Amino acid sequence: MTTPTDKTLPMPDPSERQVIQSYGDGGFRVSNVRHDGAIIVTASRTVAWADAAVAALAPETMAEEIDVLVIGCGTRATFVTPAIRETFKRRGVALEVADTPAACRTYNILLSEGRRVAAALLPVP
Repeated sequence: MTTPTDKTLPMPDPSERQVIQSYGDGGFRVSNVRHDGAIIVTASRTVAWADAAVAALAPETMAEEIDVLVIGCGTRATFVTPAIRETFKRRGVALEVADTPAACRTYNILLSEGRRVAAALLPVP
């Protein structure tokens, strides 16, 4: 990803964790691997977010136990329904909703703090 739209992010200590290195051009670079399209990132793995629908997110969607889910909505943050918030709250998972660039930064910061975090990210151009 060497296009002018590529955004490079500060990186926490990688030590086998999935670190978001950059975003742009319709995809992401996570731990030196390019992923096109929407993704879900946890500390241990990155997978394609097949339906890329916030309404379809559930705590069971995540590959591991998390305390925080950061949702990157593309170029603009959008609202998450109260029902979705309540579903995650009942499982003890806090939601952070932001545009994708801010979500990538937030995920990396929380990861570097040792938090159990995941990110569901829509790509940006």
